[in-house]
Amino acid sequence: MIRQGRLQGVGQCLVREYRIACHVMQGKLSKDLFEGFRAILLDKDRNPKWEPSKLELVSDDMVDSYFSMMDDEDWEDLKLPARSNLPAYAIAKL
Repeated sequence: MIRQGRLQGVGQCLVREYRIACHVMQGKLSKDLFEGFRAILLDKDRNPKWEPSKLELVSDDMVDSYFSMMDDEDWEDLKLPARSNLPAYAIAKL
């Protein structure tokens, strides 16, 4: 993700980050965010039950799904306005 980000503009990076955040908040791919909240804030047992339970069980397909567009009509993809009139100093260079 970091390597890809170096080759993309800030707009593309923001869209990618937005998609990841939407998938996490939606909770269809994984309930781990809510499980972490439960373990820390609600039950305070500090013993989350992650799914999958081991990093070795996380597949490439599972990771790739976080980068895809949302497949839900209630969730729209991030649309950034075109900003072609920016002065040269305002354009990021990495």
